[in-house]
Amino acid sequence: MTITAEQRRARILDVVRELGTVRVVDLAERIGLAAVTVRRDVAALADDGLLRRTHGAVSLPLAESGPADRSELTLGMLVPAVGSYFDEIIDGARSAVNAAGVRLVLGIAPYDSDSDRAQVEQLLASDVDGLLLTPNWKPGGPAAGASGWIRDLAVPVVLVERQAPADSPVAGLDSVGSQHRHGVLLALRHLAALGHESVLLAARQDSWTAYQVREGYAEAVRLLGLTPQPVIDIRRPGRESEAIAEQITAAVARGVRAVLVHNDQEAIQLNPLLRARGLHVPDDVALISYDDVFAALAAPPLTAVAPPKRAVGVAAVDLLLRRLRHDADLPVHHIALLPELKVRTSCGGTA
Repeated sequence: MTITAEQRRARILDVVRELGTVRVVDLAERIGLAAVTVRRDVAALADDGLLRRTHGAVSLPLAESGPADRSELTLGMLVPAVGSYFDEIIDGARSAVNAAGVRLVLGIAPYDSDSDRAQVEQLLASDVDGLLLTPNWKPGGPAAGASGWIRDLAVPVVLVERQAPADSPVAGLDSVGSQHRHGVLLALRHLAALGHESVLLAARQDSWTAYQVREGYAEAVRLLGLTPQPVIDIRRPGRESEAIAEQITAAVARGVRAVLVHNDQEAIQLNPLLRARGLHVPDDVALISYDDVFAALAAPPLTAVAPPKRAVGVAAVDLLLRRLRHDADLPVHHIALLPELKVRTSCGGTA
């Protein structure tokens, strides 16, 4: 028999009164309900002042505690890096929490560090009410069995710039990110409109975004009827520019005169190396960068695909606050924001 939300929450309160302090995962097991359902009910009860969430667990409120006030909320945010792409996402999140009157605590788990879980535990120890997570997943998604602990966290989670595969344990979590495949399509469509029948891709291999860019390239080439080209693999970011310039020069010699490069760091290094080989941007080769973190500062300024990084941070905070404050029955959201193409000098032609 299906029980109502009111009946579920009454049962949760009964168990917490019996056990005192209890983890949400253990609470869900005790009641026999899905952890995600119990998390939502716990959030609603906490908003009503009937439960208190601390250090990843729930308990009855202190005698002097009243209903949860919005200014008391603290959000934890885990990113893999600062100093480039994620700076704008953090800035968007920070502006959103400031406007909402809540607090943001930042954690960093560097790429390939395998420290996601330790960093999350530290954020939970800071008494956060919800988490904005960018896990260090390999391209394509989390390894089998590697992400169940995220699903079982005692606070609501929004994945940021990550989308779990449908068969993943965390597919049922909220997510907000950029639709990178659409961004690649915008770039190739623009180049096709300028008369290019083939576009070369030079892309990194080490990140979630790189995987999406590669998948988007294959899809866009098919949709636009372009002649596919072998992808130039950037295996050691920032240290293979000479080799990449050589491969682009060889492609130009066989008639390919347009290149999409992931990311700005790689693209900015290419122009002087191509010039040394007798190729001028954009006269001899059109160049578009993916990321648009530093692309406008290049000489010449690079046309670039610009994921909506700041808007991702804002939307992720807004969704997490909705989950925390008001809407315990809010459906799971998978939000994909579309990038823009910023047309500058490096690809020739106009928008």
